[in-house]
Amino acid sequence: MKKDYKEFNQLVTQAINYLLTDLSYSPTTTSKYRRFWKRIKNFMVSEGIMYYNKDTEKKLLQHEFNNREVSELSDKERQLYNGIMILSEFQETGKIKLPFRKSKYPLVFEGAIGVVISEYLDYKNNMERISKARHNYYQRCLHSFLTFCHKNNIYSFTDLKMVNIFHYISNPNFDGKIPPPSLFSTLRGFLNYVFEQELLDSDYSAKLPKCKSISQPQLPSTYSKEEVEKLISSVDRSSTIGKRDYAIILLAARLGLRASDIIRLKFDSLNWITSTITLKQVKTGKDLSLPLLPDVGNAIIDYLKYGRSESEQPYVFLTEKPPYGYIKTSYVVTRAVHEGLKNAGIDIKGRKSGSHSLRHSLAFRMLQQSTILPVISEVLGHANTKSTKYYLRIDLKSMEQCMLDVSPITTDFYEQKGGVFYETTL
Repeated sequence: MKKDYKEFNQLVTQAINYLLTDLSYSPTTTSKYRRFWKRIKNFMVSEGIMYYNKDTEKKLLQHEFNNREVSELSDKERQLYNGIMILSEFQETGKIKLPFRKSKYPLVFEGAIGVVISEYLDYKNNMERISKARHNYYQRCLHSFLTFCHKNNIYSFTDLKMVNIFHYISNPNFDGKIPPPSLFSTLRGFLNYVFEQELLDSDYSAKLPKCKSISQPQLPSTYSKEEVEKLISSVDRSSTIGKRDYAIILLAARLGLRASDIIRLKFDSLNWITSTITLKQVKTGKDLSLPLLPDVGNAIIDYLKYGRSESEQPYVFLTEKPPYGYIKTSYVVTRAVHEGLKNAGIDIKGRKSGSHSLRHSLAFRMLQQSTILPVISEVLGHANTKSTKYYLRIDLKSMEQCMLDVSPITTDFYEQKGGVFYETTL
């Protein structure tokens, strides 16, 4: 398979080298693009597409975003979209333009403070050899600070006071796009540089408050019991692929198995005598034992008897095309669920439509049935209940039980300010 996609692998390697050498991207950033481009290759493999071109790009965008506008995409989807566009651009031109949003500010650093900012940027480039992306970021941050200073008649460091800095960080003049921790870090480094150059009598950088960013994971995408049943019943089982996808969807919906565990499911994991499925999870390495439900078992048997090609592979599910080997990528499971939801006419807008959404939906229904967290953790194969608590944020039924009654407000509250009572009719 690697030999077949040698041309695509070479394209990715050349693009990665361009990011590292020509654009001075960090290894962390290039690894992100490498993951995006691996996802493209998985799509090509699943679709039997040998060469990456404009037609492949069009099919990929249709599959991933379903003709949605870029403005409608989530942050993660927009990153994937940019990754696709960058690879297409590199294939056509041999170059990659810096994907930066054009600033509405003319990045000219005027005045005494502007001169020092320019010197600071040169210092960062020469001493720390920062990437072009980081340099551009510092420029935008510090130009925002310079704009604030000029608007407030601050043209030299003798005019700059700590109260001005506090005012700036509470209302950054940068469209609200810079995360506070990054803004604080950039400004702190610059102010420390200014103090070391003896342009400030006091080290304002030490007086900046610490800012910690605590990111919350997005709420899991879920589907109702009726939607899941509609998905299952709508799968066309007349073809061999349909039989396989039907069994795959049931494993995700009924048992909450991850895609990585489904594609690696082996025959020795199926115990027909005890009606159980026992496996070692790919993600956690933890052993997991689940009941082999009748409809799941029947779907697997139907696939094995009438859908699976002859093979000596120990894996239950095989690819649909020769040489009928084991499934190497979980994308096949994701596609089966995604296409199934679309074909069933289920609205997926604003919700993820992969196999993990069925896992989330199972956890959500168990919470609705007041199943305790240790049991849910056991079913989902979590190492501990900490991961399972992630689902508590969508359990509105339980949250309602935590609501406190609000004490009624007496008329004395309104009869204040000289005994005037204002009655408002809604």
